[in-house]
Amino acid sequence: MNETIETVLQGLTKKAPTSVYGNVMVGTGLWDEYAIVDGPIESMYVAWNPRGITTCVPVSIVGDDADFESRHPRSSRRGQLPSALASKLDRALDTGRLGAVPVDLSSLGDFQKAVLRKCAEIPPGEIRPYGWIATEIGNPGAVRAVGSALGRNPIPILIPCHRVVRTDGSIGNYAYGPQMKRDLLTSEGLDPITIEEKARRHVRFTGSDTTLIYCYPTCRHARRTMEQHNVEFRSSSEAEAAGYRACKVCRPAA
Repeated sequence: MNETIETVLQGLTKKAPTSVYGNVMVGTGLWDEYAIVDGPIESMYVAWNPRGITTCVPVSIVGDDADFESRHPRSSRRGQLPSALASKLDRALDTGRLGAVPVDLSSLGDFQKAVLRKCAEIPPGEIRPYGWIATEIGNPGAVRAVGSALGRNPIPILIPCHRVVRTDGSIGNYAYGPQMKRDLLTSEGLDPITIEEKARRHVRFTGSDTTLIYCYPTCRHARRTMEQHNVEFRSSSEAEAAGYRACKVCRPAA
């Protein structure tokens, strides 16, 4: 018999099904999978890998699956959300809090990771200025850099960059347009018209003359203050000069 073991083995080879390659790439985390889920104001494309969610894009921003795949920074394919991840995602979208949803920020730099993690702490129905995030992460001079980092947020809505506004309190821009930002804030019970009106009057903080505590106007404590006890301030120094102390919950930045 002249056949070698190698020859015999080559004769036994059979081409693997085309799905095997994709399954291997997804299973090892080299590819992402994606699906369409219901969002707070419209459906969204959500992509994920074994480390967590990598992307979130409103359906109105992309045309179809092919368009989404061409925009997505990693190779991807349509899939079905694992039940555990789907359950956590549903809860996050219902509550407006990231909570236990795993996210994969491994492709981002340390500064952007810090900005996004701090942004994720902003509660639904509340807003903070860019300077708040800069101060909270220990880099108060990096307001513009914070804005740039949020503008490149790969997981908007779940990491709620729509809750971050300009230093003067006005709503400002958004990666998917200012109207979507307003719609998202409205869906959380905020009134964009009131927000902009306070910004025009240079109202940065509000305080209670019963507790002598000042907050950001949308802080949960500020919203509980009765109108007759509400005091408006243009700056933290003005509030502190009047004898008010900063709220320990919203932590208004100096």
